[in-house]
Amino acid sequence: MKLRVGTFNLYQFVEPPFACYTRKGKYNQRQWLEKTLWIKKQILRMDCDIIGFQEVFSKKVLETLVKELGFEYFATVDDAKLSETTPHKYTTTTVAIASKHPISNIQGVNLHAPSLEKHHFKDEFAFSRVPIKATLSLPNGQALLVYVCHLKSNRLNAFEYVFKKEDTLAQKKERVFKLLEEKRSSALKQRLCEASSLFYDIQSSRHTPALLLCDLNDKEYSLTIEALTNPSYHDDTSEDTPLLYDASYQYKEKVYNPHPEQKKPKRTPTSYFKNKGNVLDYIFISEHFHKENSQKVGTVTDYHVLDAHLQTYKDGSLIQSDHAQVVCELTLDA
Repeated sequence: MKLRVGTFNLYQFVEPPFACYTRKGKYNQRQWLEKTLWIKKQILRMDCDIIGFQEVFSKKVLETLVKELGFEYFATVDDAKLSETTPHKYTTTTVAIASKHPISNIQGVNLHAPSLEKHHFKDEFAFSRVPIKATLSLPNGQALLVYVCHLKSNRLNAFEYVFKKEDTLAQKKERVFKLLEEKRSSALKQRLCEASSLFYDIQSSRHTPALLLCDLNDKEYSLTIEALTNPSYHDDTSEDTPLLYDASYQYKEKVYNPHPEQKKPKRTPTSYFKNKGNVLDYIFISEHFHKENSQKVGTVTDYHVLDAHLQTYKDGSLIQSDHAQVVCELTLDA
């Protein structure tokens, strides 16, 4: 059995006459029609069984749209909130899940209070977008946990370290925690609290196969990913086995007749800022799908990024999206 899953940041999915964040952040009827038609075409290109969505303001409209495309099951755990002073303007957004397989349970992820203390978080905490924790029933009888999240963004462009593959966890923690103690990046502090809360929730259900479909708003090799996947981030004496694995590393596309001097291809960016590409959108898998796990229940057999619209205009557009879509195919064992 093959299972295709994807993550899709819709980029301000808000039906007119409503706006998001500012009064100018809204569509006219023609633009909205163009956007919804493009989203439908993109979902068909993804050809998924399960999709996690980010930047959902008009959830009823999205539910109708995905059900027209064969996704019988749709859920959110929160509502986008309208401004108390400006009618028709949303001030928050949500995430959503659409599935062709039954959703037997749906709930939001709770914060992990000890993580707030660890990251010097003194203010009242609330997720920027409450993550989804959904239990799905697959045709082979397997239960599957699917998380959907959209972590805190760095809208103010406050300083944040960019790490490389060779940077160790200890080096990352030393630099970042000094930054947090100096109160130089409140967005990163919240993002780490959100990622840590997700870690502990996923860990509590470690016996069940799990996926995370997400816009992390953070780059590859970031400390956010360590907080999300690495037990040693939370406890220096913990085991080295990751809680989650980046699915992109589980799949290597075959290259026929490679050039002897051909360099290893760079990872495809999913978003751009000032014309520089970054990977912000990910699909993570639990150990149940790791290719080297002798007791695995499935393996990653495809992983690709739909970014044609960003090749035309790297910053994206309101009519389309400023993010690429990520799709992962899992082949489940019989």
